Amino acid sequence: MTDPTPADRARPHNLGEAIAKLKHKWGWFVAFGALTAAMGLATLLYLVVIGTIASVYMIGIAMILAGGAEIAMGLKARTWGWLAIWVLVGLLYVVAGAFALAQPLVAAAAYTLLIGAALVVTGAARIVAAFRLPSGNKGLIGFAGAITVLLGAMILASWPASGLFVLGTFLGIDLLFYGLSWIAFGMRLKGL
Repeated sequence: MTDPTPADRARPHNLGEAIAKLKHKWGWFVAFGALTAAMGLATLLYLVVIGTIASVYMIGIAMILAGGAEIAMGLKARTWGWLAIWVLVGLLYVVAGAFALAQPLVAAAAYTLLIGAALVVTGAARIVAAFRLPSGNKGLIGFAGAITVLLGAMILASWPASGLFVLGTFLGIDLLFYGLSWIAFGMRLKGL
């Protein structure tokens, strides 16, 4: 039998080791959650105030930032075995946000359909991830995933009549709940 490689020695072998490695990084989880929740609140507040086109721009910027943060979280979480899923979800957010910035008028209709599908897939991934997490936060993350799936299904069911106000409102709610779930996860890590 060969000696373990440095990568094997760095990889946690049980849940206690994984929590010990993550515990000192609790602030990053809270910061990511706060950033995501703040983007959700900003999306909800500015939708009515600055109008349709500006809301598409705001949503695009928020999704690019959230997608970049999610990709960064995925790259830091290599030992979780979920690197591909975190990066894929982050890339979906970045691509959808870039499309909104490049074609805001076309995005008004097409983006509604795209975000509906993305919310269903993202919510399903969060529900699956909740079942893989240790006890404590899995209920809140699973709930956030269920809300995300529900919002995506509502968009798809009423498309194209769902329009721009639904797009901004649902995305804001999604980002808010997702951010709150990461804040709760980080605070739970801090308390362990």
